[in-house]
Amino acid sequence: MSNVLSRTETLNLLALFLTCLAILVNTLQGTGEPLIASLAFSGIAFTFTYSLIRWLGPIFINAGLKGRDMSKARKPEIPETMGAVGAVVYLLTCITFIPFPFYQDIVAATSGGGNRDVTIERQPLANGRTLHRFPHSKLASYLSALLSLQTVVILGIADDLFDIRWRHKLFIPAFAAIPILVVYFVDYGVTNVVVPVQLEIYFGSMIDLGWIYYVYMASVAIFCPNSINILAGINGIEVTQSLVIAVLLLLNDALSLYAAPASPHPHPATDPHLFSIYFLLPFIGVSMALWWHNWYPAKVFVGDTYCYFAGMVFAIVGILGHFSKTLLLTFIPQIVNFLYSAPQLLRIIPCPRHRLPRYNTKTGLLEPSMTEWQEPPSKVLTGVLKMLAHLPIPLVAIKQDKQGRIVQSTNLTLLNLWLVWFGPQKEDKLAVGIVGAQMVIGTAGLLIRHKLALLVFREDNRG
Repeated sequence: MSNVLSRTETLNLLALFLTCLAILVNTLQGTGEPLIASLAFSGIAFTFTYSLIRWLGPIFINAGLKGRDMSKARKPEIPETMGAVGAVVYLLTCITFIPFPFYQDIVAATSGGGNRDVTIERQPLANGRTLHRFPHSKLASYLSALLSLQTVVILGIADDLFDIRWRHKLFIPAFAAIPILVVYFVDYGVTNVVVPVQLEIYFGSMIDLGWIYYVYMASVAIFCPNSINILAGINGIEVTQSLVIAVLLLLNDALSLYAAPASPHPHPATDPHLFSIYFLLPFIGVSMALWWHNWYPAKVFVGDTYCYFAGMVFAIVGILGHFSKTLLLTFIPQIVNFLYSAPQLLRIIPCPRHRLPRYNTKTGLLEPSMTEWQEPPSKVLTGVLKMLAHLPIPLVAIKQDKQGRIVQSTNLTLLNLWLVWFGPQKEDKLAVGIVGAQMVIGTAGLLIRHKLALLVFREDNRG
């Protein structure tokens, strides 16, 4: 990968940057238009991330931040931890964006806004001059999200540098989520869940989960970053699955905003979903730049930093956007992969350091990787593995010695299972298959959520 942008790339990136900059300047001439400003910032984030990846690639290699692409015949060395570049650009973009969602409030609250046609309620204080009531709760939510993201990015960079063990890093995202959970408690504090109509005769219309709901939200913050990190190992899979999830969440935001009933006052769903959009658009911008360089054949690796950063973005918009249960509908393949991997993660089945598919140098295709059994599994486990291997749709592949003892079984990841089902494949075809399944399943989940919700619950965003 050249560290110099071509003339065409330079002109295209410059044109995109200037266009987005002009849009930002234009929004400041009016009422701020935070949604349009966020879209412009996303384009700027793309240009910076794309350029920095190219410029910093050789520097990362010289600093030892490099890795071998094990799914290629020559196993080339390419820059690693490039997700840190995208994460830093994203954080700086979100920080720079802060004035735009509060532009009208800032104008109304400052002396320089006297000639602006902005009508926002003013509230007298007991003492002192009359001040505009600034929406501190919204700003607190935004800043707490940034604090959580900064914490998890530090974790990701530390993992890429020092290769932290799973048992040490598994629960760290829960600590990173503390700022957003505190803001949720202070600003929103709702721990009730709606009971399906069919169960109301037993539990009533709502159940207050209390502290259990906060444990659930902390679990979401743990699951989202780690689940993307587990479903990894081939070119482009981490970034592409994240882009699909981000697009699905944007679709959910658009459907929810469209469904909010028209009234003189904003619907309660409006602000949370706009908050979600403000965080998702820049994320898509930096992710597209990373995808450009990480898709097959990869020129850079994104590293664990990107996985943690992406997962925390989704956890934040799900928790502070008040749709954490809908969020999980877009994570169904990740949930399946986690449950399928659990026997190895819990050491019931031997778990090697890396479980990515095996590259066959003769065919140039990826095959399911196998884990070695140093000692034969117990009779019960042997029976279970043999049963799973001989199902009409097998869930595992095994190899046995002459005595019928299991000596190898496939590593339990969705990537390997896909290869068990469909046979050896090229790396890009495998990635397209997994991501295509994610798109279809996620879209079906959102359709069920928005079209069939009233069959189970009494009310939805449609009022």
